[in-house]
Amino acid sequence: MKIPKPRVPGWAAGRTAARAAGRAPLLAALLTVLAMCAGDAVASTFPFGPHRRSVNDLGNQFLPFHARLWDLLHGRADGGLLLNWQSGWGTSFLPDLGTYLTSPFAPLVALAPRADLAYALYAVTVLKAAAAAAAMAFTLPRMRPAADPRMWWGAGLLGAAYGLCGWALLEAVYNPMWMDGLIAFPLLCLVGVWVREGRRPLLGPLVVALCWTANFYTAYMATLGAALVLVVTAPRWRVVLRGAVTVLLGVGLAAPVLAPVFLGTRYAYPGVVRDFVPADGADLAARLMPATYGFSTPALFVFTAVPVLAASLLFRRMWRWPAVVAGVALSLQWGPTHLVWHVFATPNGSPYRQTFVLTGVLVLAAWAALADGPPDRRSLLGGVAVVGVPALAALGSDQVTPWGLGLFAAGLAVVLVRHRRLALPLLAAALVAQASATTAWGDKERLARLDDYPAWSAADSRRAAALAGADGWPAYRTDSGRPQTTGNEPMMLGGQGGSYYSSLTPDVLTRTMAALGVGWTSRGRNLQSLDNPVTDALFAVGARLRDGEAVRTGPALPLVTVRPPGPAPVYGASPFRNQELLLGARVYEPPAADGACRVGTEVFFWSPDVTGTARLGDRTVRLRGQLLKWRASLVSLGIQKVPGLRAEVPPKGELACLDHARLRAAVSALRATAPTAVDVTDTGFRATLRPGTAGTVVLSAPRIPGWRCDGRTADSYGGLVAVPVTPDRREVTCAFRPPGLRLGLATAVASLLALTGWVLLARRLRRPSGEPDDSNSRVAQVTSGRVTVPPAVSS
Repeated sequence: MKIPKPRVPGWAAGRTAARAAGRAPLLAALLTVLAMCAGDAVASTFPFGPHRRSVNDLGNQFLPFHARLWDLLHGRADGGLLLNWQSGWGTSFLPDLGTYLTSPFAPLVALAPRADLAYALYAVTVLKAAAAAAAMAFTLPRMRPAADPRMWWGAGLLGAAYGLCGWALLEAVYNPMWMDGLIAFPLLCLVGVWVREGRRPLLGPLVVALCWTANFYTAYMATLGAALVLVVTAPRWRVVLRGAVTVLLGVGLAAPVLAPVFLGTRYAYPGVVRDFVPADGADLAARLMPATYGFSTPALFVFTAVPVLAASLLFRRMWRWPAVVAGVALSLQWGPTHLVWHVFATPNGSPYRQTFVLTGVLVLAAWAALADGPPDRRSLLGGVAVVGVPALAALGSDQVTPWGLGLFAAGLAVVLVRHRRLALPLLAAALVAQASATTAWGDKERLARLDDYPAWSAADSRRAAALAGADGWPAYRTDSGRPQTTGNEPMMLGGQGGSYYSSLTPDVLTRTMAALGVGWTSRGRNLQSLDNPVTDALFAVGARLRDGEAVRTGPALPLVTVRPPGPAPVYGASPFRNQELLLGARVYEPPAADGACRVGTEVFFWSPDVTGTARLGDRTVRLRGQLLKWRASLVSLGIQKVPGLRAEVPPKGELACLDHARLRAAVSALRATAPTAVDVTDTGFRATLRPGTAGTVVLSAPRIPGWRCDGRTADSYGGLVAVPVTPDRREVTCAFRPPGLRLGLATAVASLLALTGWVLLARRLRRPSGEPDDSNSRVAQVTSGRVTVPPAVSS
């Protein structure tokens, strides 16, 4: 790693530095793409082999949301940016958009055919990792310029090490929106450089706004990390204040997306409250190595040279960066700081989602060790010794793998190579080998431990075509039915169904559908389609998919109906009775004394907390219930055809017999009083009423916050959107606007005005001569045979 002194004249130093600055991001990006794709190829994982890549929420949630984005961008979606008519009988879409789809990379999926969305999302994920690596490689020499412009390779390797950190390869690859946080950290550190130097008052807030819009959750963590870096590198109150103003202005500009997301979280069905439990010390040490995996431990791996270089600072009496690294590392394990990192709520999944910030700080520390020239042998040996101690502790963890130990040891050895022409290719090869092995190991372990979902197939194309052929929206809904491939089947296949899975699933939707007998997973945030004639009638389902074919269901109500005057239904414990309350008619009857239903009726069974089977004759139905994680759906056991035939069901539950003749009569009665015309738009509907209509107009959509009818907040009728009407009314107009949108727009306008004033003030405070001060000089100086670039060098 020894580098000879440069032999360039002073006038050429600036040009050499500029060329070097462009090489580092390119090297970082290329190594990142190479390592990620090589690891997936070794594991024979999609798109390089038969093993599935879509595990957990990647296949169940994120890919379907990108499918909806594809439909929106191609003009094929039911609904728009504010209202999603496809899922959950009609849900707010802007909070989902802001949570999953506002990355500037997300629209790139629209360039691919819809059937190839999985390929497109993979390409976008790799591109994000490469962008993060390039952003770090670009930022490092601007935070601390290298003494020798030929040190660009160091910035390139460290940038790639950041983009290929364990958190990115093991956690973020199947949560692609988190990759935007990986990009945000170096960008926000770059903003910190501008703040420190008092430059770019306009661009700084715009970069902050971009990062927070792309993914506010990880951007929040990245902002905390970048703020810490700024305080450490420029501990002056004016600089810190300038940084705070920059962040506030940027967040304010992103408010039209952020405010609806925050309020959407407030109105979402509550998740499970967890207590944070720190990880075991041996497991922590093990996760520093490549080729390890643990869902509840932090993915601490980063190319072995990085922690060695950071630790070498201790032997050069440079304490600042090692102290920062230690502080961030300890904050991962302490309950109060854990909550601060996670917006004061322990996540339901992995509790170490802020790990990428620790990786970023480690990379900054490693660059501090390289910027003035590679460490001497004594410092490197000290760094190797420091990093080797956790390796010994890791031997007590079952997360250590032989491959991980071997690659870790090889990384330690490569760092000690001194000859530059030999060191560079060895370092690059070791980096790619460690990252590829980590990628391959993560592919294998995730597939073994997590749920997985198949890629789009010819069968899916046939199902989508069947749904499209039966589509009658808005005259009636078409439901993608059961069984479901993903929790967001309507977004993937089409139609306007009841299934829906999001972190923002509305509380009113979950509670209403639970009262009507729906099944769920993910503790109430993943609602399943309910194949039941009564709920099909209530929610205007005229066709649904069964066995891959679209079939017409029984009699269905129109999307908007009128219920007679009287109080709204109040739900009880029985889903059968609740359905009747919402319908306004008795359509179920209890089984006879011998436990059998009357011939000609349809037998239904409900037992939400039971896992097992229910049977009527030769028809067997599986139940899956384990409250609160899973809830078994109300199920049909078929038509009673044999007198006295009893259903074989678990002892805990409720049996009911549906009279289809009564259901048809109830539907006919409500259709007779329904509006004469209904005009459905991307944000609401307008209904023309029959003369003399009195009662309550009901839209078969959940009454989520944001619905307004005729200028006032909509009422609720059994959890559905409603508005009372008198005989003099001829028309009802209802529109949906996500809560927080108006506040967000107002905040953005105010922030824009404040930013304008901020920029004008910054320009006015500049020196009258317009000359930059000494700290902003961009002139490279050649002293004592070494090129030194002032700290304020920028692009």
